[in-house]
Amino acid sequence: MLNPDNTIILVGVHGSKRILIGFHPEPGNYQIHVPPDTHIELGTRWDFFCPVCQHDLVTDENENLCALTLLDGREHRRVVFSRIAGEKATFVITDQRLERKYGEHLERYLRHFIQLRDYV
Repeated sequence: MLNPDNTIILVGVHGSKRILIGFHPEPGNYQIHVPPDTHIELGTRWDFFCPVCQHDLVTDENENLCALTLLDGREHRRVVFSRIAGEKATFVITDQRLERKYGEHLERYLRHFIQLRDYV
């Protein structure tokens, strides 16, 4: 369970900086919460890990993308998002179908999802 208080908590690593980052649970909402006095420089690429098992979240689609599987009852959704600070690109995938896409930078990665049936 990575979302206490409706915030998705991940470990973020950039260089020697290792912090917990809180992400808004709604895909396409790019609000984040970081520790006080922490600065995240736009354009930097971050590694994200599960805070429980430390599994790396980088995807096979592109080295600049990470993914989480969200469970809502019996329904599973894979949420793929950019790991570049300030880049807004999020994709929601269900049953091998691109269900939704968000962000002003999504065109940079859209080609990785075109093969999914029922592309929207």
